[in-house]
Amino acid sequence: QVQLVESGGGLVQPGGSLRLSCAASGSIFSINTMGWYRQAPGKQRELVATITSGGNTNYGDSVKGRFTISRDNAKNTVYLQMNSLKPEDTAVYFCKAVRYKGTIAAWGQGTQVTVSS
Repeated sequence: QVQLVESGGGLVQPGGSLRLSCAASGSIFSINTMGWYRQAPGKQRELVATITSGGNTNYGDSVKGRFTISRDNAKNTVYLQMNSLKPEDTAVYFCKAVRYKGTIAAWGQGTQVTVSS
């Protein structure tokens, strides 16, 4: 079993920054890819960014150049640095872990990010 705990959400003004963290515990040896997804009210969950155990990254088009995903394998934690935040970035952000064999290991409980003046 894998457990994910997210932190770092909150309220920020447009143009501001936030950093999200997702700490994994349990059967972490089985995890390859970790990532962030978000879901705004009335919308489908969408990809924000992913990172593999080897450090390969992938970003959603709407966040490229503004968000950076990173991973500390020693701490079993993945981070999402969000800069130049826009109101349309407002959503619940979820952490996801995927095993080497391709199955989903876990989703986090979600953390709210609100961008508003």
